[in-house]
Amino acid sequence: MRLLHKSLLTVFLILLIDQVLKFWVKTTMFLGQTESIIDGWFLLSFVENDGMAFGIDIPGGFGKIALSLFRIVAVIFIGWYLFRQTQKKAPLGLIICLSMVLAGAFGNIIDSCFYGLLFSSSIQGQIASFLPEGGGYATFLHGSVVDMFRFQIDWYWPKWTPWVGGRYFDLFPPVFNIADASITTGIAALIIFQKRLFRKEKANAA
Repeated sequence: MRLLHKSLLTVFLILLIDQVLKFWVKTTMFLGQTESIIDGWFLLSFVENDGMAFGIDIPGGFGKIALSLFRIVAVIFIGWYLFRQTQKKAPLGLIICLSMVLAGAFGNIIDSCFYGLLFSSSIQGQIASFLPEGGGYATFLHGSVVDMFRFQIDWYWPKWTPWVGGRYFDLFPPVFNIADASITTGIAALIIFQKRLFRKEKANAA
């Protein structure tokens, strides 16, 4: 299988899993609903955010449009760079990592661009509907990104701990989705294995 085909397959599979899961959460759970997946520390918790990955928010309507446009430009650039690497026959690991980043970014773009048009609002105690008669909850580029995974790893510091004794501590509070995880994993692998993944490109440059 050619590198381009492997890249497209990676992007397609990640997008499929991401969007199917988001659609299921959006149409079966109400906003704020939380269910335990593994022993109370790995949770399925439905939230929506108007900002960046892991619930980082950018206030204001202009911020939302700017972020959506930035995502689109970033996806175009990553897609172009990925295509160039497939033509240069870059290492498969590099192609897969770039494909993961592209798929994750594209997955969240779909939410912000189209979910406001396709779904009614998600609120506490009420599940959203797909293609509602009165139209969606927002206009193009103003949709919210659906997040659902949360690690609840928390404790209270021992009282004898200096400065923070007795205080509550949450190790990883952000709620995230498959797209976020794909972006993070792809970038982390690029950083950790950069010498191996970019060796061929450096050799050609020399």
